[in-house]
Amino acid sequence: MDNYVITVARGFGSGGKEIASKLAEELGIACYENRILTLASQLSGLDEDLFNEVNEKIRGKKFSGLLRGLPRSLKPNPVDVDFISDERLFEFQKQIILNLASSESCVIVGKCADWILKEYTNVISIYIEASREFCVKKVMSKMNVNEETAHTSITKTDQYRAAYYEHYTGGNYWTNPVNYDLTLNSERVGIDNCVKLIKEYLKIKFPDFTW
Repeated sequence: MDNYVITVARGFGSGGKEIASKLAEELGIACYENRILTLASQLSGLDEDLFNEVNEKIRGKKFSGLLRGLPRSLKPNPVDVDFISDERLFEFQKQIILNLASSESCVIVGKCADWILKEYTNVISIYIEASREFCVKKVMSKMNVNEETAHTSITKTDQYRAAYYEHYTGGNYWTNPVNYDLTLNSERVGIDNCVKLIKEYLKIKFPDFTW
């Protein structure tokens, strides 16, 4: 085995991104989250804003309505509409994730990476969650918002992520622990201890790799 990949799915406010970043730093490898959108933009030649619009969420009816509301002269032709569909944009991100898994050791945050790479033997998948109270406090501190806004942000973001995951995995549930190697409660375990546990699991899963 020449390389390994750690995918990290996370509830909003659980500290999953922080865990992924610390893990990558301690292992001396790259951590990919929104950088995947930049790489997908470069691969496709499409504006990065398009990928940001579908960043772990689905445009769906709202986007279709926007297209219907355009004057005929400004509407893309059918080929273009297909090219910039949510599914088409997802495929570019998927290709980036597959390329990364085949070429370098890294941490990948979100983007259905655990599902995309489920057949890869050099991948471990992690899910990070915490209590609502813990997540609310995290979001309030990080985003400098009040409690009500934090609750709303968590609910909406997790709903977007769940719908996105279900859509692109053929009906699988994002929070189902069966989808992952490890499911960790960052509130109970602690951010730094989550990093330690994942590193220990890497050694168990890939004993022949030189650490």
